[in-house]
Amino acid sequence: MLKINNIETWYDLIRALHGISFEVKQGDIVALLGSNGAGKSTTLKTIMRLLYDLKEEQPEKGTIEFMGERIDRKNTDEIVRMGISYVPEGREVFPELSVLENIMMGAYTRRDRKTIKDDIDHVFDHFPILKARKDQEAGHLSGGEQQMLAIGRALMSRPKLLMLDEPSLGLSPLLTRDIFTIIRDINQKDGVTILLVEQNVNMALKYANFAFLMENGRIVRAEKPEILREDEDVKEFYLGIAKETSVKGYQRYRRKVRFR
Repeated sequence: MLKINNIETWYDLIRALHGISFEVKQGDIVALLGSNGAGKSTTLKTIMRLLYDLKEEQPEKGTIEFMGERIDRKNTDEIVRMGISYVPEGREVFPELSVLENIMMGAYTRRDRKTIKDDIDHVFDHFPILKARKDQEAGHLSGGEQQMLAIGRALMSRPKLLMLDEPSLGLSPLLTRDIFTIIRDINQKDGVTILLVEQNVNMALKYANFAFLMENGRIVRAEKPEILREDEDVKEFYLGIAKETSVKGYQRYRRKVRFR
């Protein structure tokens, strides 16, 4: 469905992505994992062409294909119309608009206006709390409710691929479980493929079908979640369940993944 081939992205003179390549298969939940600054969010923004105003061409090298068609030189609105929706880190709802108005903003690029009401009802099926608060200003919602609203807004464009950047950021463990349950339902019941950036590695590996691990703008591991969950180095440095953590151990791990 989505094919990333050797892309490089720069912020001025700093190279953020170092020729990364990976694929997302239709119907999967794919997790993109790594520490802060690894390049995860930059990858999603590059796919959506949200960085091209910083330089004339972003990505500067490589290609991005969606459903067999190159999208790396298309405008963001064209990419949305093709079937990719993006929920940014920090939700970025319109705080002074109502919940319903925010949801309707997700259908801005659509031309099939007659079916929009049905899709609003479908969003409310996923998020009943939003229906109860549809006339409330979005800025007055809790963090978890705003995350639900951001996902619901993204669903209004009827995406084939939904990209989520840190959906559990700032949420309690209970709300995090609720959000991931909804993500799984969107994938399994609605047939939407998911590309997920998430720092809660344990939760991401629980729900994903496949995972890519990033370090310093590079893909260093590509594995099934169950393999990563049993890897001692991943347990220690990403799941936080090892008995001891040492600088030498981390350096040993970095050397190992660099040459895989």
